[in-house]
Amino acid sequence: MQKKHSTLSDLFRITTPAAALAISLVAPSSQAEEDMSKPEIKVEKKKDANGKEGVYMYIDGVKVHETDTAKQPLPPVVTPGDKPGAPPSDAVVLFDGTEESFKANWTDTRGGPSKWNVVDGAMESVRRAGYIQSKQKFGSCQLHIEWASPAKVAGNGQGRGNSGVFLMGTYEVQVLDSFENQTYADGQAGALYGRSKPLVNASRKPGEWQSYDIIFHQPRFDKDGKVTRRATFTVLHNGVIIQDHTVLSGGTGWNGPHAASEYKAHANKLPISMQDHGNPVRFRNVWVRELKD
Repeated sequence: MQKKHSTLSDLFRITTPAAALAISLVAPSSQAEEDMSKPEIKVEKKKDANGKEGVYMYIDGVKVHETDTAKQPLPPVVTPGDKPGAPPSDAVVLFDGTEESFKANWTDTRGGPSKWNVVDGAMESVRRAGYIQSKQKFGSCQLHIEWASPAKVAGNGQGRGNSGVFLMGTYEVQVLDSFENQTYADGQAGALYGRSKPLVNASRKPGEWQSYDIIFHQPRFDKDGKVTRRATFTVLHNGVIIQDHTVLSGGTGWNGPHAASEYKAHANKLPISMQDHGNPVRFRNVWVRELKD
């Protein structure tokens, strides 16, 4: 009988430490496996009040189609916005197009007044003004933000309409004029910078308003600063899904031309920020809904 190979190392007879490390980097991790024990599901047969036998399923102790709201509370009511992209009733509105909203909700990275401008109802990046960040801090959240690269095309690649939206001031969804503008895939509009390219390029023409709808779940760290749960992103660009519950493999910070930063432990809530990359990129209609993990 032919020997049964239980591992890739056996199959390819890899015995060196370096080879074993290489295998460990590509082999599926047990941490990535779904926990099939949750939710707890119980199924039983029993008779109802009229003596008729039926099947009853309980999910985490709650009967399927339970009508008793003491046992299965109804979801809270949220009033949606009056038009697509408008903030729902439970959203934190970070920018509504007014100078007052800008001053009330945004600062530079030192907590002082930002040198960005408010132009025609939009926050506009100013060269060498630095990043802008929200005064309020957030963890896992739903973020809606609209942006526009300059209508007048200047530069190419990463030098054309470049900015970024940073969740927790740390994890970047790239903003770039990617309409007929070639650059590296993990640096175009909608990329998790340096980590994950978008599924498609859904970019509009330069100067046209675009939208990101981002569902972000923050990473978790243990007491020693080791990541125990990686961040996830779902991103819709102009209504088109471009990141589908993507697990962020590490940080998105610049670490030279061919590397990205790694995870580093941080607080549970941090500001949302946008990047000054030297291009007058505009942002408007910014709102957030906090999510429970």
